[in-house]
Parts: sequence; structure tokens; C-alpha cells
Amino acid sequence: MRWISKAANAPKAKMLAAELGHLDLKIAAAALPVLADLLVRRGIEDPEAAARFLSPQLSHLHDPLQMSGMEAALDRLEAAVERKEKVLIYGDYDVDGTTAIVILKTAIELSGGAADFHVPHRIREGYGMRDEVIERAAADGVRLIISVDTGIRAFAAADTARRTGVDLIVTDHHLPGNDGVPQALAVVNPNQDGCDYPCKYLCGAGVAFKLAQGLMQRRLDAKDQSRLLMSFMKVVAIATIADAVPLLGENRVFARLGLEGLRRPVNVGLKALLEVAKLGDGRALTATEVGFRIAPRLNAAGRMDVARDVVDLFSVKDLERARQIAARLDQLNAERQDEERRIMESIERRLEEEPALREAYCVVVDGEAWHRGVIGITATRVVERYGRPTLVISREGEEAHGSGRSVPAFHLLNALESCHEMFSRYGGHAHAVGFALPSGNVQKLREHLDTYARARLTPADLEPQIEFDRELPLDEVTPELHRTLSLLEPFGMENPEPVFTARAVRLMTPPQAVKDKHVRLRIAPAAREAPASVRQGAGETPALLTPRCHPDSAATPKRRTDEGIAIEAAEEPSTAPSWRSNITFKAMGWGLKESCDRLELLAGDRLDIAYTLGMNDHPEFGGLELTLRDIRR
Repeated sequence: MRWISKAANAPKAKMLAAELGHLDLKIAAAALPVLADLLVRRGIEDPEAAARFLSPQLSHLHDPLQMSGMEAALDRLEAAVERKEKVLIYGDYDVDGTTAIVILKTAIELSGGAADFHVPHRIREGYGMRDEVIERAAADGVRLIISVDTGIRAFAAADTARRTGVDLIVTDHHLPGNDGVPQALAVVNPNQDGCDYPCKYLCGAGVAFKLAQGLMQRRLDAKDQSRLLMSFMKVVAIATIADAVPLLGENRVFARLGLEGLRRPVNVGLKALLEVAKLGDGRALTATEVGFRIAPRLNAAGRMDVARDVVDLFSVKDLERARQIAARLDQLNAERQDEERRIMESIERRLEEEPALREAYCVVVDGEAWHRGVIGITATRVVERYGRPTLVISREGEEAHGSGRSVPAFHLLNALESCHEMFSRYGGHAHAVGFALPSGNVQKLREHLDTYARARLTPADLEPQIEFDRELPLDEVTPELHRTLSLLEPFGMENPEPVFTARAVRLMTPPQAVKDKHVRLRIAPAAREAPASVRQGAGETPALLTPRCHPDSAATPKRRTDEGIAIEAAEEPSTAPSWRSNITFKAMGWGLKESCDRLELLAGDRLDIAYTLGMNDHPEFGGLELTLRDIRR
């Protein structure tokens, strides 16, 4: 595995560290250089931008009217509220689409209107807006339809809306096609041509939130707006994290404030969801917990059955009813995991049996009647395991449906655009796509995409790699540093958890296997030779210090000054051997047992490690912990 360092700029980092020291951020002075370096490597170089990044506020949200199409959309929506018109919200079946419905529907109701909604069935209807749904709504008296998380390529649907006398407002975040945008009353999408909105990478629920924000600014008292926006922030944070959009700019405001708000849920459906995910303990959640424990349960409804369960969950007022829906989502998620495992085992067999498929630069693998609801997440698993762009396709008679995921160096939507004639429909992003095509085109697609990818990728692009932020010796790892690094949270797309490297760390005990795939290590900082003036004898090293807990204020060795004041041993003169070089750390290597076995590690070996820094909050066994990303001899 290649280790790649992010670009550094030491002079700018030094300057930013000095300026951050003058801000009221309560950052330990010793941690400032590391924090400033990490910010600069993320492109945040001036103190004002750093302060906004480290301390997001509700006031940092942009004016909704900066988004093209927003004013026309708000004018029409407000008129519908005033006239008590029937409004239909047309969503999507994933967590982004269903939470977008929840946000906009609630905002309309709080503003004095009413709205119904339609969530397509993944199998029976598929992705996108369908003519028959619009025609049925028009016959029922609906005169305004608002799409959320869908519609940017719905040209036929826009034509049907006009023909049936329905005004259509499209709110979406997906990339428009080469043909522009549909002829709707208003199109609200920060990615459309001519839109200067500052945050281009909102998720679908984020765009719906901006429409809701604009409506409430027009319809509600100022004193109610902040409270309601903070309430919505919890839901838009879940969607933003689940949809894997960059956690920068306005998305960072959503995620940080929303995660903090999730420690005090008010909505009974949200309470039930946290309970079933075993997260309702009153603490702030992490993006990882949302991404791996909350989002999959919400997504399971659309993947395995009917996505409207998610909207119902957030709409019910009775806690017991909410618990019933949450339990159902939990069961559907378990069924999704079983189906995903079955498909993944089939794909792995195919890759083992067909070297040409395994060695393709873009993997296109298909199966008969694979569950459409899980092929997308299965594609993600293949990319993670094999490091190649992957399309997973379910053949169902003459028609096939697929989902694709990619590696950073390969724009998957452009790849599909290069052979658009093969598809009956397609769409998505640079690294995630969905599509349908005749089953007879699957082999042609496989051959075309392999040729296309080979012309644009190098073997190095497909090689597993770790991009690390900086070298950080273990004797510089402290609880104060960990607390400072927590200001960078939440971590996610474009703001990954900082990865550090440490050289020649000491392996204190043999590796301990965990569940056949993982490994637990105990390691210590690289030994630093003491100056001759303080050595006790030739070849001597300080005695090993192994505290029961990892270093915190209770485990820190102390000395006394002449004034009788206790000072941490870290303040000893730099000529003395640091006590920190004798602290040991627990380190967990998820999926690294095979690497450890290959290296034949023994106690006393020296290792180079790539790691992230965490904190175990267990009252007896807690302390600083390392998560290993890779190890080398």
C-alpha cells in the first residue's frame, strides 16, 4: 500500500498557528502547530476561515435567495399556502430523498399549508419522476408538485406537468445533463449553469432545507425561525452525512450543529430510531455513528420495502407507534445485510473464477435477479476491497438495473456519458451512478468501460493508498492534542479524519488476533537516546512505564518545583529523556491480521505505522487509543 503525504506549507502553518493563539478557541498552545498544519493542508489558511471552520454557527448559513430559481419557487409555494392549494412533494426512496420530504412537508405545515407526498417504490417504479404519478395527482386536483432529490433530468415529467396544468418546481442536487434542465416553473439546484450559490455540494435534503428556510423566513416570526431551523438541522445532518457529500461550507454547519442537536431529540420518531440503533445515551453523535448505524436503517426501507415508512416515522406522535416503525426498519436492515452478503459472496466467486473480470480497470459484474435495493452498497464493497471502479448489475429478463461506485481518479458519470446510447436511463455523480439498460447491452458496456478506463487510469490509480496528513511521533500524542483535533469534527468527505504516521515505534507484546481478521497491538514511541549529560550509563535506557490507564491528568508523572507547585513531567528540561517515550498505547488494526501474519511480528520489533487518534471513554479501561490504517517493518 502506498503512503502519500498531503501537501504541506510550513510557513503558512506557522503563521496561522500564531494567529489562532489570539482567538478565543481555548486551544492548548502545544497543540496549535499540529492543528494549524492540518487546517492549511485542507486549504484553510486565514484565521477568519479557520474560526468559521472550527466553530460553525447558525448565522453562517447562506441566504436561500442566492440560489437560482429560489425566488420564483418561493413565490409559487407561498401562493399555494395562502390559497390552501393541494401540494404534492415528489421524493426519492433513499435516506436523502425521504428526509427531504420530511423537512419540506413539515415547513409547509408550520407555515399554514398542507402537503401530501409520493415516494416511488424502488422495484415497481424505479428512480425518477413518472408520468402516471403526475397525471394521477392532476386528476386529484393537485396544482403544484415539488420534487426533492430528483427531477433535474425529468424532461418528460416536466412536459406532462405542463400538459395537465400542474406547476412543477424541481429541487435537486444531482448534476444536470448535457441538455440543460427541464422546462419547469422553477429549478432550484446549485449545480445548474448560472447559479452562483456558494455551496455547490448540498445533498437533496440540503436543497429542500434551503427552500424550507426561505419559506419560514417569509411566513414565520423571527423568534420562531432559529428554533425551527435548529430542529430541522438534526434531520438534514443525517441526510448530509448519509449522502457522502463534502462536509465543508454550509454542509459543515448542518453536520456539526445537527450532530450536537441529536443528543437531545424531541421528535418521537427520532427518539425511537436512536433507541433501536443503541445511540440514545445523551451524548453528541459522530458522523461515523450516523453513517453506519442510523442511515442504514433509514435506507433499508427504500432498499427492501416501502420508503414511506421513514416519512411516517418522523410524522407519528405516539412513541409506541414510532417504536414499532423503528423496529421494522431495524429488521429490514438485517434483511438487507443478509442479501448484501449473499450477493457479495457471488461476486467474489466470479472474480476468483474469471481473471479477466478481476483485472479489468472498470469492473462490470452482473447477476440474475440480484436485489436492486442492495447492489449500490455492494458496489461500494467491491471498490473498497479491490480498488477499482465497479458497476453491479441485476438482470431481470430483458431489462437490467445497475449501480456504480468509483475511485477518486475516475469520473464515473462521464464514463456513462461516453456510451449514453446503451442506457434507457442513467444519472448520478462523479463517483456514484444509477442506471437501467437492456440486458443485451451488459457485455458491450463491460468491454467499453474497460477500454475507456484503461485510457484514463494508470496502475498507480488502482493501487491501494493511504493519504496521510503528517508525521506525528507517539511521544507527542496527548489528551490535549486529541481534544484539539476534535474541533475538526465531524469527519467525512473532503474533511477526513486526520491520519498520522509514526516511525520505528516499539511493539511491546505479540499481536493479539481478534475474530480472525483484526489484530490488537500494544506499542510505544520510538526510543529517543538521551543526551550524554543525562545518561546513567552506557547503553542504558529509561525504565518502562506502563500505567494502567492511558495518559491523562491522573496518570501523568509529576515533579515539584521549589515553590511546591506540581508540574507535569512534560515540562522537564528538553535535555532529559521524556517520560512520554515510555508510555504505551493500545492500537487496533481492523482487517490487519493478515498483514501482521505476513510480517511475522514479535515483541521488540520496530514498526512504521499509519494511524488515527481516538479516545475510549470506558471508566476503567479508557484513554487514548490508536486505530491503525497500515503497518510496515
